[in-house]
Amino acid sequence: MKTVPTHTTGVSSEQMLDVQGVAQLLNCSTRHVYRLSDAGRMPAPVKLGSLVRWPRAAIEEWISAGCPPCRQGGRR
Repeated sequence: MKTVPTHTTGVSSEQMLDVQGVAQLLNCSTRHVYRLSDAGRMPAPVKLGSLVRWPRAAIEEWISAGCPPCRQGGRR
């Protein structure tokens, strides 16, 4: 995983997950993580230029809550 500067996000790089880290926690493919994110069914990622990261605490809290949808409605 690439290091994300803490001054950019206010969160250390160990507390941010890349798509592979999220996929491991969910036991799914990286493509499925992107599908969930695009559909608003998981916490939104933090975009840092071309990097996409998820706060570990937000993902763990979402999993503990039973993985509820995070956005009402959806794309049509």
